[in-house]
Amino acid sequence: MYITKTNSTFNRDIIRLALPIVIQNIVTTAVGSADVIMLGFIGQDALAAGSLANQIMFILNLVYAGISSGVIMLAAQYWGKNDTKTIENIMGIAMQLSIAISGVFFILAFFFPGFLMHIFTNDTNLTISGIPYLRVVSFSYLLMSFSQVYLCTMRSVERVNFSTAAYTVAFLLNIILNATFIFGFLGLPKLGIIGVALATVIARGVELTICIIDNFIPKSIHFRIKTVFNTNKVLFLDFLKYSMPAFGNEIVWGIAFSMYSVIMGHLGGDIVAANAVVVVARNFGTVVCFGIANAGAIILGKSIGSGNSDTVKADSSHFLKITALSAALGSIVIFVLRPVFFNMATLTPTAKDYLSIMLCISMYYIWGQALNTAFICGIFRSGGDSKWGFICDTIDMWGYAVPLGFISAFVLKLPPMWVYFLICTDEFVKIPFVYKHYKSYKWLKNITRDF
Repeated sequence: MYITKTNSTFNRDIIRLALPIVIQNIVTTAVGSADVIMLGFIGQDALAAGSLANQIMFILNLVYAGISSGVIMLAAQYWGKNDTKTIENIMGIAMQLSIAISGVFFILAFFFPGFLMHIFTNDTNLTISGIPYLRVVSFSYLLMSFSQVYLCTMRSVERVNFSTAAYTVAFLLNIILNATFIFGFLGLPKLGIIGVALATVIARGVELTICIIDNFIPKSIHFRIKTVFNTNKVLFLDFLKYSMPAFGNEIVWGIAFSMYSVIMGHLGGDIVAANAVVVVARNFGTVVCFGIANAGAIILGKSIGSGNSDTVKADSSHFLKITALSAALGSIVIFVLRPVFFNMATLTPTAKDYLSIMLCISMYYIWGQALNTAFICGIFRSGGDSKWGFICDTIDMWGYAVPLGFISAFVLKLPPMWVYFLICTDEFVKIPFVYKHYKSYKWLKNITRDF
């Protein structure tokens, strides 16, 4: 039996690491809420266009999440071994990938914004509104290519307070600048939806500046330019081995999730606007769950890397119980804040009807999200097992959820809310298979080397 004292220690570690990440997620969600509220004042078209254009940022964030997963899987275990030099080389490898991919996204968003908008909607008004937004916000992609990798590396070595502070400053600035540029405060012209994009670019610039300043402060881990050009073939192959499945997992899941927006984008502006609000609601409901998942990956990975694999089975079981409690809390948050979500934007009566149903669905949907995130992104990846989640999500999303969504919407022509309900079964279909893999403990491996 796992003794209570160890559970208490694990709880303290989870709180110490998860709390700053939760705060960071809350601030991020608050910025998203502010965007919805302020764009809602402009009009439903601006709200819907901003929501669809942000799918590009959503996909890019999934790229960063995939790269970050590779960093965390390796860096957390090497942190357990106190091998700081290898962690710095891991950060350099991640920078190579991040900068290259961000450059591609910048080129697409800046030079071909109309093409990107047409992927998500056939509504001319939404496309026209989204094009200038994408052109301006594309510059933030370049700024994020450095800061996202740097901050995730700092989290991997348990400097979560710094990464949270950097995010918080940037996102609070984003809110202030959003209001200033959208409504023309301080004598500035009213920029509308373009103001949201400009605020994002400036905020990400400040975030990058904070990271650069921090890099010159004495500490155990630094970013060194030479690590970007290092040719440690063994470590590079290790990074690819463990990060690419995680990267692929995030992309497969993220693009499939974006297909939901494509489906809804062709069902009318009402459901797109309602979904923009629901995304904010769901984010508020899952901030604690995702914060705990990230903290769990670091704690469990560090334990494996330091040679304490014998405690990981009990720790992971306790970790799942904490996740279940956080999911219950998230459902309560969505229920309590329903009146707030209804007043976030000016919606048509039809959009409000959609929103009411979608919020109810979200109250139970986040249970599936929370548990699967804890399993796949927390537990499995702490032991370097990113391949299984990649295969699982590929089959679930592309073999089940996306085809079901397209068939229900465009072949069977079901009402929009039936379509939404069906695509929201994706998380629950895979839970039995995820749990079976968890109980096999094939994911529990020490993936470090001696360099």
